[in-house]
Amino acid sequence: MTFLRLSSLADLPQSLRGAYVAIGNFDGLHRGHQTIIEALRQRAQDANVPALMLTFEPHPRDVFAPAPFMFRLTQGDAKARLAEALGLDGIVILPFDHAFSQTEAEDFVETILVEQLGVRGVITGSDFHFGRQRRGTRAFLKAAGDRLGFAVETLDLMDEGDEPISSSRIRAALSEGAVTAANRLLGYHWFFDGCVVQGDQRGRDLGFPTANTMTPAGFQLAQGVYAVRARLGSRRFDGVAAYGKPMFDNQRPPFETHLFDFDEDIYGQTLQVALVGHIRGQEVFSGLDELIAAMNRDAGKARDLIAADAPVSDLDRKLGFFE
Repeated sequence: MTFLRLSSLADLPQSLRGAYVAIGNFDGLHRGHQTIIEALRQRAQDANVPALMLTFEPHPRDVFAPAPFMFRLTQGDAKARLAEALGLDGIVILPFDHAFSQTEAEDFVETILVEQLGVRGVITGSDFHFGRQRRGTRAFLKAAGDRLGFAVETLDLMDEGDEPISSSRIRAALSEGAVTAANRLLGYHWFFDGCVVQGDQRGRDLGFPTANTMTPAGFQLAQGVYAVRARLGSRRFDGVAAYGKPMFDNQRPPFETHLFDFDEDIYGQTLQVALVGHIRGQEVFSGLDELIAAMNRDAGKARDLIAADAPVSDLDRKLGFFE
């Protein structure tokens, strides 16, 4: 079955009706979420039905919370890419807004799950709530499933180091530059993408031309220098990247990636960047000569980190940043 990404249940093909469905925000699709997906795939396989993810964009916290917006680990495109790599048959990303938030829990179950999806079964994490004022609890969903004829399973969060693996824990790690810890909790190298835009050309003048991508609102990765892997279409590259410009204008800085052994005009194209390791925080140098020397050291360290790097999991390979 070809993987399908849908943004409306009106477009749901008959082939995806009657599926086992995982429901949640799944920001990051980390290892804890992956246990839900693995259970989903197994139940769907046993029942000989499709395995489908139902999720929401934007994240409900972005709708209700004042700025600054939350640090998202995976926007819709990345979430869909991960869902496909995890072996699902499709993903439905429903638009979430204030009007949708007023959907009663009963209506969510009867209209969306039963009438539109015709679910065979539902799997969620134990922290999942739905419907107006979050009245849809695990007990509510189980009772609804018993009444309306679909299976319901809730799974507890996976622990590591005496703490649950959670999206907020991974956000905190990335905001401190703890890339290795974040990647371990995710089960893959954290990645994001963006359109390559015109920069100030300083990198080219310094001998380090960069592909600059603007970061989304709420982007809270620690400013500093990183070893990265990158994808441009089907091509893979290694590189070194900087986020933040302490010696220059630092208002909403782009993410600047220097791709090794590469010199092409790629303005307007989408660059996907995966973090390998954190090299250093941002520093202020006495002059350009000192800055260039530091950039050369950073590039050498990035090459070393990438040479020693390895996939975190089979999922890491499926995402395409590794051979």
